[in-house]
Amino acid sequence: MEAYLIWSIVCIVFLDSFDVNAIEIGKDLKLKVVTVATDETDGYHRFIRSAKVYGLDVETHGLHEEWLGGDMANGPGGGHKINILRKALLKYKDEKNTILMFTDSYDVVFTSGRDEILKKFLETGANVLISSEDFIWPDKSLEAKYPTVEEGYRFLCSGGIIGYAPIINEILNVKRVDHTDDDQLYYTQIYLEQREKYNIKLDHKASLFQNLHGNEDDVQLKFAGPQVRILNNKFNTQPVVIHGNGPSKDYLNHLANYISNGWNFQDGCTSCKEDTYLLNDKKIEDWPTILIGLYIPQPTPFVESFLHHISNLDYPKEKIHIFLSSIEPHHNPEVDSWINLFEHQYKSFTYKGPHAFLNDKEARNMGIGHCSKVKCDYYFSVDADVTLSNRDTLKVLLQQNRTFLVPMMSKAGKLWSNFWGALSSNGFYARSPDYIDIVKYIRRGVWNSPFVANLYLIKANKIEEMVVNPFYSETLDQDMAFTINTRKRGIFMYVTNLHHFGHLKEVDTYTVNYKHNDMYQIFDNRLDWEDRYLHPQFTHFLDKKSESQMPCPDVYWFPFVTANFSRELIEECEFNGDWSGGKHEDKRISGGYENVPTDDIHMKQLGFEKHWIQMLKDYVAPMATRYYDGYHSHSYAIMNFVVKYTTTRQYFLRPHHDASTFTINMALNTKGVDYEGGGARFLRYNCSVADTRVGWAMMHPGRLTHQHEGLPTTNGTRYIMVSFIDP
Repeated sequence: MEAYLIWSIVCIVFLDSFDVNAIEIGKDLKLKVVTVATDETDGYHRFIRSAKVYGLDVETHGLHEEWLGGDMANGPGGGHKINILRKALLKYKDEKNTILMFTDSYDVVFTSGRDEILKKFLETGANVLISSEDFIWPDKSLEAKYPTVEEGYRFLCSGGIIGYAPIINEILNVKRVDHTDDDQLYYTQIYLEQREKYNIKLDHKASLFQNLHGNEDDVQLKFAGPQVRILNNKFNTQPVVIHGNGPSKDYLNHLANYISNGWNFQDGCTSCKEDTYLLNDKKIEDWPTILIGLYIPQPTPFVESFLHHISNLDYPKEKIHIFLSSIEPHHNPEVDSWINLFEHQYKSFTYKGPHAFLNDKEARNMGIGHCSKVKCDYYFSVDADVTLSNRDTLKVLLQQNRTFLVPMMSKAGKLWSNFWGALSSNGFYARSPDYIDIVKYIRRGVWNSPFVANLYLIKANKIEEMVVNPFYSETLDQDMAFTINTRKRGIFMYVTNLHHFGHLKEVDTYTVNYKHNDMYQIFDNRLDWEDRYLHPQFTHFLDKKSESQMPCPDVYWFPFVTANFSRELIEECEFNGDWSGGKHEDKRISGGYENVPTDDIHMKQLGFEKHWIQMLKDYVAPMATRYYDGYHSHSYAIMNFVVKYTTTRQYFLRPHHDASTFTINMALNTKGVDYEGGGARFLRYNCSVADTRVGWAMMHPGRLTHQHEGLPTTNGTRYIMVSFIDP
């Protein structure tokens, strides 16, 4: 299906005379809009909506007919449009009291209604007024025949024409037109040769018609309360018909987010409330069936969390099909575990793993094509770099009732998002004036975007309009190929930031050098790291209003990390395996001698020291300030290590002072399950802490007051994490 042009005809009845001065707009004229369209594109529906906003009724001709006017996106054509108009306007040929206005429709939006259209046309004194632009098309050799203008756009553009019905009918029948002839050349030749005969003028200063191609810098949005118009700065006019001709369609899409009652500073997004519905008004069996396509194209942090966010969506699993593609073998354990848990809960489940030998483009083309096989109503594509934390995402998107809708996401603390506000001249990223406000949720709404990625919901009937293999390109990546193919078919990609849906992860810095690589993501993916590793009660204990837990004098307990962190740190140490053996000679420390040695592994050995120190700064330091009033920790530690106690190696630690201002000692595994015995005794107070808790840090002063010993581990293996802070 080609995105063919559509024309609209505004029909206005007036007195028998052509005496313009005798016409009273309010009493003598009535308005009707007639549109000729072959396809109901998103642009067509937007045009119809904007006409309705301003009270313009639309009568459509040629709908669903085969288009025979050529490929106008890539060359001359459009004669078929004139032939359709000849038949449609025949009923007006003898009505001297009728005015007709034609405009392209797929790429046109109205900004006002009947009275302003009439007023501006009648003020010109023309029998026919045609829009203008700075480009001459399709025959540049005709430039010399154009009259010069002191100010204004010089050349004719057939995207907008308004005139008296009998004269318009004459112009449409000047000569025979083949379907593949160029419609703009047809009108140009009549204008150049017979403009005086028909009293044809061009709208040089865009009083009524604004063609955007090449003139984007001339126009801007003008906000006046709930009213949003287009202001032509060059001529100080406010055109009514905004035409995104040629390559300016993406700029029109940006403007159309605001004009025609789209969005304003006073009311926000007024168009967002249109055509929505509530799923709860329907029986669950009548809810749409969704195919969720999940894509893991490269090593990606927090894949386990990514998958569980999907299975945690608040939508009936019996209404969901799953298509899962994982190209990266590194993630096989997380993927296999999730499949085992949830495969049989969904309506159907298709998995294409590394063994399928698909590249990312092939997998995505297969996934979107799978929608027709399972007869889904919607296709929801989600990449692994998405953290979809809003459980209501599917319901929110469906209820917005758009054919292509993208939940807006950005990287935490950054302006990098999954949509573009504009395109550069070479078709790549450009920042639109409203981009920052949208990403920061200052402006909330539903926004037509030229580029989207990472996740989107598409209605199945729109997928049928796409090319076969829409992600394929020999030169472009899959996202660029997909959005270019989508734009070419006139499909609007809407982005919504009416709700918070989650965020994007940083993927490029992710490595697979360790056993548990997610643990190393505190710098690049803090939100996901905290969700997986920071104890959920940590912030409660940081609150000074919460009750302190002090098992011994000046010894405090607080929840620090999750069981995930504790388990993974133990496994990371055992994966490294370079335990010190509890010897006094220790080349890892200054001087090479440890007075009170432990069987341990330093964080530096794991490549985790800078990450752990960051944890001390961000979480332990404020907790120390809370408990030790007046002390502000630098949170610097030279000694950060995991100690292993076993009955066959080191099982206790003799009394000693720590070389620190304060120390944290954190249990990593469970007493009574993994080991027996253990704990710490503070000699001065004869106070022991034996019933340790996994992930809870015990904080106590180091040198001078809190001499302590490690109580014997009598069975199993005990692991603790220790830091000597502010030595």
